[in-house]
Amino acid sequence: MRITYDKETDALYIRLVEGRHQCRTLRLTNEIALNIGERELLVGIEILDARVVLGGKAGEIPSLVLENVPFKVSR
Repeated sequence: MRITYDKETDALYIRLVEGRHQCRTLRLTNEIALNIGERELLVGIEILDARVVLGGKAGEIPSLVLENVPFKVSR
């Protein structure tokens, strides 16, 4: 899983599955879209206007907290 944020466009993307995928986009709202791959695999989640959508009144991206999630660090 990879989470990226583009400050220039204020867009946050959560990639759940690595690699190249042929996807269709399911738009939940004007700001939130799901990328759906083959066999209805959820590949990623795009959030536009992320500071407003995620940050609310504070207008900031909240900090990320992982609980009980085994992970390996990679760059």
